[in-house]
Amino acid sequence: MSSQTFKRYVEVGRVVLVNQGEDSGKLAVIAEILDHNRAIIEGPSTGVKRQALAFRRMNLTPFTLKKLPRAAGPTVIKKHFEAAEISKKWSESNWAKKLQAVERRKQTSDFERFQIMLLKKQRRSVGRINLAKSKKASA
Repeated sequence: MSSQTFKRYVEVGRVVLVNQGEDSGKLAVIAEILDHNRAIIEGPSTGVKRQALAFRRMNLTPFTLKKLPRAAGPTVIKKHFEAAEISKKWSESNWAKKLQAVERRKQTSDFERFQIMLLKKQRRSVGRINLAKSKKASA
């Protein structure tokens, strides 16, 4: 019985999320591995140009494009990317939903944050009242 520590390996066809630079927040695909620090990525469906990028500037996602040839061009990558419906899978993932929630929170105004605070206080108050009722009923 052996357990694998890592589940996401750097490999050709691995879908990555760029986390720094002008393409931050966009999905791309590893087309070729240059060395132990960098890879050539491209995202023709998401607008990421072909470029060499350090691994520290990307996050590996759980999605891969199976049978993607090494050093594939933009048309091949786009075909595989759309056939695997990566954009749809990504938008349905919890990771993407959390990123959207963070972005939505950043876009709120001061008044909207105040309203959120009041709603949270109201929700906590209802929770405390229900807890007190249940304790009183069981005692």
